[in-house]
Amino acid sequence: MPHTETPGTEAAPKTRLRWWTELPLILLVYACYSAGRLLVRGDVSDAVDHGLAILDIEKALFLNAEHPLNRLFTSEPWIGVPADFWYASLHYLVTPALLIWIFRSRAVHYRAARTWLMTSTFIGLIGFTLLPTCPPRLLDASHGFVDTMAQYSSYGWWGGEASAPRGMGGMTNQYAAMPSLHVGWALWCGVMLWRYGGTRTTKVAAVVYPLVTTIVVMGTANHYFLDAVAGAAVMGAGLLLTPYVMRVADRARVRLVARFAPAAGAAPATAATSAPGGAGSPIVSGGCQTSTGERFPRQREQRFGPGDEPDPAPSDAGDETPAPAR
Repeated sequence: MPHTETPGTEAAPKTRLRWWTELPLILLVYACYSAGRLLVRGDVSDAVDHGLAILDIEKALFLNAEHPLNRLFTSEPWIGVPADFWYASLHYLVTPALLIWIFRSRAVHYRAARTWLMTSTFIGLIGFTLLPTCPPRLLDASHGFVDTMAQYSSYGWWGGEASAPRGMGGMTNQYAAMPSLHVGWALWCGVMLWRYGGTRTTKVAAVVYPLVTTIVVMGTANHYFLDAVAGAAVMGAGLLLTPYVMRVADRARVRLVARFAPAAGAAPATAATSAPGGAGSPIVSGGCQTSTGERFPRQREQRFGPGDEPDPAPSDAGDETPAPAR
């Protein structure tokens, strides 16, 4: 059975992964993620009900970080505008940049890191499908939330529909708030920086980036606090499933190779293996034998009497060399 190390403890891969195979795989996973968000929109009334239910749960748990943060981002443009840029762009820049860095500089850890990210992304897609959730910014104004992306839309490329460029809001699912993969992916980036960065700066960034991202998604009214918690939980589940996913992938690869690739070391059958009297016969003459008394050309005779043994020295050193005198 193929052995798969847990993430972070991998041995050197037998074959180095190539960018021209990795890039299509990553693009395929992201396309599935985007298409899933687009196609699985869910019922708006259900999404609103789920959002209000999350607020009720947070109220029962005495959690209310969204309102004060959103009021701060709304009243202070010097905070709200950078936060909107953070939300609209870093999600798509930092994560692939770290993937490329790990691929080039930490190749032994790349496959586990990539599998962890992809597995968690698919789990998040399941969450979007089963639990469409209205973000705070789309709730009725009576709930006290302001959409900062819409308020500061003149500063960036986005419109009033999440972080989508103007005129393309209809191509995204705005009810995919639970779980928050902004937070989940930021947490993955933080772990990668902490484990493989190796400097004090990268360790500081490993803590700051997911923490600030969590504050940003709440302050911009794009996610609830429990969305952020669910995003972290999704990453935890993906981390636990990564060794099993890698093992299944290894088995599938072995089966595909065994099915479509020719058997290594296979040699065509010869007359020696098909000769009568048993397979693998040691006869090397191909069935040709000499008759009694027949000699090969230039063959010397051996004259040993009964009990005589040949001299230690060779009796025939070739046609041009005389045999030693007896």
